Amino acid sequence: MSKKQTAIIIGAGPGGLTAAFELATRSNIDVTILEASNEIGGISRTVNYKGNRIDIGGHRFFSKSTRVLDWWANTLPLEPASQPLTDLDLSKIGPASTDSEKGDKVMLIRKRVSRIFYLRKFFDYPISLNYAAAKNLGFIRIIKIGIAYITIRLFPIKNEQTLEDFLVNRFGRVLYETFFKDYTEKVWGIPCHQIKPEWGSQRIKGLSISKAIKHSIKSMFEKDETIEQKKIETSLIDKFMYPKFGPGQLWEEVADKVSTLGGKIVFGTRVTKIKWITESQVEVSVKDVASDSELVYTGNYLFSTMPIKDLILGMGDEVPLVIQEVAKGLAYRDFITVGLLLKGLKIKDKMPNKAGQNPDQLISDNWIYIQENDVKLGRLQIFNNWSPYMVADSNNVWLGLEYFCNEGDHLWNMEDRDFITFAIEELVKISFIEPDEVLDSTVIKVPKAYPAYFGSYDDLPLVSEYTDSFSNMFLIGRNGMHKYNNQDHSMLTAMVAVDNLLSGKKDKGNIWIINTENDYHETKTSD
Repeated sequence: MSKKQTAIIIGAGPGGLTAAFELATRSNIDVTILEASNEIGGISRTVNYKGNRIDIGGHRFFSKSTRVLDWWANTLPLEPASQPLTDLDLSKIGPASTDSEKGDKVMLIRKRVSRIFYLRKFFDYPISLNYAAAKNLGFIRIIKIGIAYITIRLFPIKNEQTLEDFLVNRFGRVLYETFFKDYTEKVWGIPCHQIKPEWGSQRIKGLSISKAIKHSIKSMFEKDETIEQKKIETSLIDKFMYPKFGPGQLWEEVADKVSTLGGKIVFGTRVTKIKWITESQVEVSVKDVASDSELVYTGNYLFSTMPIKDLILGMGDEVPLVIQEVAKGLAYRDFITVGLLLKGLKIKDKMPNKAGQNPDQLISDNWIYIQENDVKLGRLQIFNNWSPYMVADSNNVWLGLEYFCNEGDHLWNMEDRDFITFAIEELVKISFIEPDEVLDSTVIKVPKAYPAYFGSYDDLPLVSEYTDSFSNMFLIGRNGMHKYNNQDHSMLTAMVAVDNLLSGKKDKGNIWIINTENDYHETKTSD
């Protein structure tokens, strides 16, 4: 009798857990997940701070892939009683929960509201050149925006070399400089003309002023009544699914299912060395954080979601020098969230409140892009509006203040107490809060949150070609592939990798083109 095969999966985020679940349900391959932290979900985890939950980065559960939508719905079904949109076609995304004991294990349907805060005023996001925007910007600036947009439509930049080219081509230079330049440079810490256009093509894709206007007009007369919204640009979607207690709830449920199916999840195991003994046998050495000892796991397949830089380092001197140099040059952007609990907000607006709170207490946004260049704050989440169950006491306001930085820089090295004081002062400066309204606070730091499209990114294909030459190794997920993927894209890379393994397909190109191939872009209308 032949020995049962084993797959080692590095990382218990969306990519790793999806691969583990697919293998556990579709094959006889044993699964072992090695997770460096003691938490489930990676950057998609939910942090529970005294009953107040933090969604790191904000995770809308939306996809143009029916496969992903079905997968989510089979993990956490929709809860009709709490969903505010009663005209949705839910037949394609799984049944609603009727088991009262499972009433907390559900998805809500949420209305998407996000805006830009600029000139101490609110602007719609995506940008709408409506009366309110014209009033806030002023007549002269609106004229300049219109002229610049018409000019770029008549004389576009022919060969987009940078993110700046990408954005100017779609919005015109004046609108780009007004709403995109400062915020994007906050995110990445370098000028837009030093960033590759691929970031825009993955995160913004087909969005433009003309499409935003067309969508606005079209939505007045007809509705896309399915949660799939396949005919809508990703940046224009107006509803999404969301786990009752945040994104980590779904991944904790997946982890439980993997364990029930016999899979192992080993926490506190930081990978230090990867060595292929034979073409079909790999050894993964890890440092056990709790005991400070070294452990070795042996398997037949390796799925990696760890940063490529660390993966190549772990593979040692056998890796060609040119590949090592490219991996070392890959850049990342790190992330800090300040959770801030308040009695209420100082800032008010007249937008209708979808979350049921007192309109005098809480504005309606899921998140707000802070375009102001006199503060470091990049984005502001209002967790009450993601799900009312994210906050322990609905009378309070639970905020997430998001800062982008580099590990080791001034922001990253600030003591938590000092950083909280700094963050509060920034919100006071832009008139969002009063300092005496603050009840509690916490700080969460996330290294390597965003793979960057500069550094040695241009030479990434050299690395992928090398790693793909190992027939039983699959790079998946955001950091595993150094691609700024959404979680549904990370899941799809795992699903397709398992498809390839089980079918015997050797070419891994179909994994790398997820979220970049034309028929997955927003123009796609069928799965």
